[in-house]
Amino acid sequence: MSSIKGQTAIVTGAARGIGLGIARRLAHEGVRVILWDLDFAAFDSEAAGFKPLATQVVDVSDGAAVEKAFAQSLATAGSIEILVNNAGINGPVVPAWEYPYEDWQRVIAIDLNGTFHCCRAAVPHMRERGYGRIVNIASIAGKEGVQFISGYSAAKAGVIAFTKALAKELAADGVIANCIAPAMVETELMREMTPEHIKASKAKIPMGRLLQIPEVGAMVAWAASPECSFTTGFVFDLTGGRATY
Repeated sequence: MSSIKGQTAIVTGAARGIGLGIARRLAHEGVRVILWDLDFAAFDSEAAGFKPLATQVVDVSDGAAVEKAFAQSLATAGSIEILVNNAGINGPVVPAWEYPYEDWQRVIAIDLNGTFHCCRAAVPHMRERGYGRIVNIASIAGKEGVQFISGYSAAKAGVIAFTKALAKELAADGVIANCIAPAMVETELMREMTPEHIKASKAKIPMGRLLQIPEVGAMVAWAASPECSFTTGFVFDLTGGRATY
């Protein structure tokens, strides 16, 4: 994807897991990558296989902090062509009527509000330049509503609807916004899930396996590139045949 080379991307939640995998793929395509996360203690550029343009400690649930961080990123890079909103948490795996209030608020604040905050900060710059690519990481849970993860399902459904609305608002501005809706990805975050939940999720995937991080990175790299030129407000499924709509 030579057309993406030399562009600058912000990837949130990029110190580990899916976000790191996305950042790695973009970096390998020649993109200058700025990583946002709450903690970079475990991040090692040598182990990651690329050197980011910058790393910034950012709480995406804090709108003011996001505005400040974006201004810093822009000062460092000069321009931001790509925004990948990946930062998120799973929350508890419990029935809705037992869902703790504080956990509900935290999941919505990070997974949904965080996406809004980052888009709100980046879009004026992209519109001014007449170009931008926004890729929001949602989930198949946002399409189906998965039992026992109602907070996560609700937040990711919100990300999908927000992306569709935003895409329509930006359609004539040269700025494209799309979603990625993965099934369960094999990451260290699976430690937060019950074995029963993992087994049930895997059983829904016709390919019979979990999604791998490089597969997410490959999809995001295309959706973030100039080659994705006439698709906006869309949800790209990565579900191994689970989603057929």
